[in-house]
Amino acid sequence: MSEETKNQETAEAVNQEELDQFVSLKKGDTVKGTIVKLEDNQAYVSIGYKYDGVIPVRELSSVHLDNASEAVQVGQEVECKVVSIDDEKERLVLSKRAIDSENAWDELEKHFEAQDAFEVTVADVVKGGLVADVGARGFIPASMVERHFVEDFSDYKGRTLRVKVKELDRENNKVILSQKDVLEEEFEANKLKVMADLHEGQEIEGTVQRLTQFGAFVDVGGVDGLVHVSEMAWHHVDKPSDVVSEGDQVKVKVLKVDPEKGKISLSIKAAQPGPWESAADQFHIGDVVTGEVKRLVTFGAFVELAPGVEGLVHISQISHKHIGTPQEVLKEGQEVQVKILDINTAEKRVSLSIKETEEAPAAAPRQERAPKSSVHKDELKDNPNVSLSNQGLSITLGERFGDKLSKFK
Repeated sequence: MSEETKNQETAEAVNQEELDQFVSLKKGDTVKGTIVKLEDNQAYVSIGYKYDGVIPVRELSSVHLDNASEAVQVGQEVECKVVSIDDEKERLVLSKRAIDSENAWDELEKHFEAQDAFEVTVADVVKGGLVADVGARGFIPASMVERHFVEDFSDYKGRTLRVKVKELDRENNKVILSQKDVLEEEFEANKLKVMADLHEGQEIEGTVQRLTQFGAFVDVGGVDGLVHVSEMAWHHVDKPSDVVSEGDQVKVKVLKVDPEKGKISLSIKAAQPGPWESAADQFHIGDVVTGEVKRLVTFGAFVELAPGVEGLVHISQISHKHIGTPQEVLKEGQEVQVKILDINTAEKRVSLSIKETEEAPAAAPRQERAPKSSVHKDELKDNPNVSLSNQGLSITLGERFGDKLSKFK
């Protein structure tokens, strides 16, 4: 047999083998191949047949793709299902999505039963939440993404999240995922651990997470504790934002830990030196200082010398003149000069005086008394109209007694 004849028979055998292999394919068959070329809307797969198969972009993934390269790369091995065969046009359409979906449902059912966490990559951001390719289209509602509210999800595309299967409906191809459940579970576990390590009186560093009307929540190791507005500073605080802002690093003291209720009470002011601790060095008897009238009461006025340090000006020490109420000369918020009469930091008491910072008004001059009259009885006898001006009277004896004096003449 000639060499040419042998080569011809070999080629015919190969062609027949390829033909037999091709003819044996039918719609629904599963095949394996390698990605050999990518276009925007499709990928070409070599499966060892007469011509390459094509995977349209819609058949690459269960989620929407803008480009085939988002799902596969050249050289990647894939498993696909035959969608259609057109020998005349040499077109073999394959679906990677169909095989991925079949395999995925078994895995998703295992995850759902075990309620374990697994990783997914966010493929798209849609109205109401996020979409991830888990072999099927997995949807993460906006309310199930984080423990906190998220206003804008635009930067979540491409992120890797740890999720649990929340709902599963194979007949309707419905897969609901939740990252929030994973985060909540981890938070509760960490919360118990942190609370077990905390004790009353402990001072720690924390980060202000959020502000409310009644206080600030501070993160202390992954768990939030409440600093009530009354515990924010030694002086009176109207609203928490007057003292701290979100993101601030603060030192706090643990006031109470309640594992059963999951609550931690904290104090910022207790972690700082109290105003009375430094008052003994700052103020002394006899000092004249400026203060602010904080409160007026019936018996006097309370004046703030420094944040958290108030002293009493008794009503008798307010003014040199007599006053019925402190409101006659003072008003709340007014700045005044006061003299420290006495200070007892242990009992947190300070006695103050306003009037001792002012000069006493000069005494009014005494009026001279008119000299007593030296009218002689002979003058009175000769002149009955002598005036009694020494007694402040403007009438004469004659006017007073009239004819009754004539008998003395």
